[in-house]
Amino acid sequence: MKNKIQDLATLDLYQNRAKVKWVIFGFSLIIGIGSIYYTNTLVEELKIRERRQVDLYAAALEYASTNTENLTFVFQVIIQENRSIPVITTDANGNPLEHKNIKFKKNSSEDEKEAQLRAELEEMRAVYEPIKLLDDMHIYYKNSELLTRLKYYPYVQLSVILVFGILAYALFNQSKVAEQNRLWAGLTKETAHQLGTPLASLMAWIDYFKNSPVWEENKEVIMELDKDVNKLKIITERFSNIGSTPVIKSENVFQCVEETISYLRPRISSKVSINLNSHAEDIFAMINRPLFEWVIENICKNAVDAMKGQGAIYIDIVKESEKFVLVDISDTGKGMEKKMYKKVFIPGFTTRKRGWGLGLTLAKRIIEGYHKGRVFVNHSELGKGTTFRIVLQAPKEQATESEPLGSMQPSL
Repeated sequence: MKNKIQDLATLDLYQNRAKVKWVIFGFSLIIGIGSIYYTNTLVEELKIRERRQVDLYAAALEYASTNTENLTFVFQVIIQENRSIPVITTDANGNPLEHKNIKFKKNSSEDEKEAQLRAELEEMRAVYEPIKLLDDMHIYYKNSELLTRLKYYPYVQLSVILVFGILAYALFNQSKVAEQNRLWAGLTKETAHQLGTPLASLMAWIDYFKNSPVWEENKEVIMELDKDVNKLKIITERFSNIGSTPVIKSENVFQCVEETISYLRPRISSKVSINLNSHAEDIFAMINRPLFEWVIENICKNAVDAMKGQGAIYIDIVKESEKFVLVDISDTGKGMEKKMYKKVFIPGFTTRKRGWGLGLTLAKRIIEGYHKGRVFVNHSELGKGTTFRIVLQAPKEQATESEPLGSMQPSL
């Protein structure tokens, strides 16, 4: 019974984790506000105490100016004991006469000291009312260094708490993402393992049909089945590569893209045309072929959905420099607003009624995580279409020092 209650409590916390975060945030805010309130209370008490000290200091100065006998106690115990509160005594015209606890800059000249005294005096006038002495003399003062530090301490403390909270939250999220990645990698490898047995069986059956009497009569059907089985083999290889370090090497980008769209054409709507520029046949880039084909396939399928099965896809491969190769995939779909440019790569985001919303997320992870490149929405216009851009590293033997990929921003 006790274990069941604990399980329910854990489940409740998990299901209401968003509320729990807000509760923790609320407690942190209460602690911060309480700290500020308590410190401000101490500051106010110290202000009153320092005002009394300055009043006593002023009374001692006034007494010393009118009585010349037995002033040792006044000077040593009252006047000289003020070692923290900055004070300036002025004449009837507001000119500084005496000062105490004013810190001057090192090697300051007399003129610089005079200017600093007047600046301090203006600051003191803005903070507290002066204390009047005989002959229209006044004493101005401001908070001691201790009181100033105490005044700003709670804000420093709150900033430290916030920074610590942000770091803790980031580390928590990072560990959560790492755990999800491990789970995802394990799931994909298990999927690849489970696909292996029926895939081997299908390959054996196709070999049997190729050598059987039904081959001539059903040649086209068997060949299409063979293509699908090969596709399943590629998918299995893709899943095996997730979670491990794939081999990245120099490959012909044009041939890779051409093979992908050749497979896609008979398997998507006949009302969608896919056009690949023919002037890019000799462009190479550093890629893992099975994974890169997966990226092209996902982006093209996303384009087909955006066009609702009717329109055109244009793929343009360009050697941007000796360092980078660009692959632009454009469609004639519905387009998107600029605020959606990053959202489309968020896991689970989809505009379709059916779908997991993982295609573009996988594309981003494959290109940026494994290929050290970039994939982003380069341009989109509502009602006219969208262009996705993939930035790949050029082969090392053709590239000099690599510049940061972040410098290649979308050219809108």
